[in-house]
Amino acid sequence: MYIKYFRFLIAILFCVITSCSTVRKTPRPVTNTGKETKREFRGAWIQTAFQGEYKDMSPARMKKDFIRKLNYLQACGINAIIFQVRPEADAFYKSDIEPWSRFFPGEQGLAPAGEFDPMAFLIQECHKRNMEFHAWLNPYRASTAGNTRFADSHIYHKHPEWFVTYNKQILFDPGLPESRQFICRVVRDIVGRYDVDAIHMDDYFYPYPAAGMPFPDDNSFRKYGLRKGYSEAQRNDWRRENVNTLIRELKRTILLTKPWVRFGISPFGIYRNKKSTTDGSGSNTNGLQNYDDLYADITYWVQQGWIDYNIPQIYWEIGHPAADYITLIKWWDKNANGGHLYIGQDVARTMKADQLTRKMRYERTLSHVSGNCFWPANEILWNNKGVADSLKRNYHRYPALIPAYTHMHNRPPKDVSKLKTEWTPKGFLLHWQAEQSPTNPELASYFVIYRFNDKEPIDTSDPSKIVAITRETGYLMPYEKGKIKYHYVVTAVDRFHNESEGKAKKVKL
Repeated sequence: MYIKYFRFLIAILFCVITSCSTVRKTPRPVTNTGKETKREFRGAWIQTAFQGEYKDMSPARMKKDFIRKLNYLQACGINAIIFQVRPEADAFYKSDIEPWSRFFPGEQGLAPAGEFDPMAFLIQECHKRNMEFHAWLNPYRASTAGNTRFADSHIYHKHPEWFVTYNKQILFDPGLPESRQFICRVVRDIVGRYDVDAIHMDDYFYPYPAAGMPFPDDNSFRKYGLRKGYSEAQRNDWRRENVNTLIRELKRTILLTKPWVRFGISPFGIYRNKKSTTDGSGSNTNGLQNYDDLYADITYWVQQGWIDYNIPQIYWEIGHPAADYITLIKWWDKNANGGHLYIGQDVARTMKADQLTRKMRYERTLSHVSGNCFWPANEILWNNKGVADSLKRNYHRYPALIPAYTHMHNRPPKDVSKLKTEWTPKGFLLHWQAEQSPTNPELASYFVIYRFNDKEPIDTSDPSKIVAITRETGYLMPYEKGKIKYHYVVTAVDRFHNESEGKAKKVKL
C-alpha cells in the first residue's frame, strides 16, 4: 500500500489512538529579513463557484485555458494552486459520491464530453511545472442563494434531513454526525484517488450571520447539544465544538489515507476583536469574527496540530479604519503558535490602494510569516494595475521552495547519485540518478539545480543561484563556447519539502 516505512505506520496509529488531539511539535520558525528568501509559499486561488467562464467550455478548450493560466502563473512565481473542486456539495472532478458541478459543464450532474476530469488534468499539469495542487472544498454549503435545482444523484434527495435552509442557502447541518461523516467520506475519496498535495478549506463553516435571522439548528441542538450537557446559553460553544470535531476528523481521515497530504485553512481575517475578549487578546479591529460569528476556532486547530497551514484572509488595506492590514498581520504573526502561516492577499484591493510594495516588504520582515496566497488568480492573469509585472520583476524574481513541513517529517532525502554531463542531440545535458516512488513521500519528489561561478562560494540558501526546479532527472545546460567554468549543484527534495545537501559538478560552458 502507501506506507512503506515503519515510522509512518507508528505515527498513524498514534494519531488514531489520540484522536489527533496531541499538540504538534513546533516546526523551526521561518526568519525573514525583508530580503529575498529561498523558502516562500506563493499560492493563488482559482475559484469555480459563480464563475461562468467554464460552463460553456469544451474539454479541449478547458485544457488549453488551464495550460495558459498555469504557464502565466508559473512565470509570475506562483508555486501552489488552490483550486475549488467542491463549490456546492458537487464535484469539479469525476466522483461516484457527488454529481458534477453546475459550474461545469453548465448543469449539475451532467458529465463532460469524453469523461474529461478537470482535477486529474490540473494535478498532472501543476506537477509537470512543479507547482503544488491543493484541492479546495466548501464543507457545508449545498447551494448558493436561490439555487435549489439539485441533480437526481445529489445527497440532498437521499437525506434531506441532513440539511437546513438559512438566508436562501441550503447547508449541511454542522450539528449532525451524519454531515461530518459524509464530508469525511468525500475527502477520503479525493485523497485516496488523486495525487493532491493538500486539502484546503476557506472561511465558510457556519454561514455568515444575517441580521435578525437565527441559524435553524434547534432540532440538532436538542438531539445532540442538550444530550452532551450544553445549556441553551452555551449553544455557541456547542457549535464551535461541532466545527472542531469536523476539523479533527478530517485531519484523521487524511492521515489514515495518505499521511503526507496536508490540510490547510484560510479563515476570515479577524479571529476575535479585542473588545470581545476579556483578556484583551483579540486584535484591535471591528468586524466579523471567526470565533464568535463563524464558530471557527482557528488558533486552537493550529495548537492541536489538526491543520498544517493557516492562510488568514487579510484582505483589507493598510490604514483601514475597522481592520487595518498591519494590525492584523502583526496579530497573526504573534499568534502563529508554531504553525505554517501564510497571508491571504486581496489583489484588487491591494492594487487599487497602491500598497503591494508596502505589504510585501512588511510581511517579509515578520518572523512567522512565510508566504502569501493571492485572491483571486484571475487578478494576476489580468495583470491588474501591473501586479503580474511587479511579481515577476520584484517580489518573485527568483524561484522559491515551499517551506518544509518538518512537523510532519524532518529528514532530508538521500542525495542524488551519479551526477554526470553528457552531449545529447538536444544539447549539453546534466543528469543524475535518485530513488523515487509515488507512494513513498520520503524519497525525492523533485530536484533543485543551482549554478555558481568558478571562484564563487557555494551557498544553496541564495535563491538567485537557482536555475531550475524540476521533477526530471536531467537538465539541459546553456552551452556557450566551452570556455567559462561553473559549479552546478543538484539537490533532492521530498514531498514535505525537506532538501538534501546536494552534489556538485564542475562544467565548462
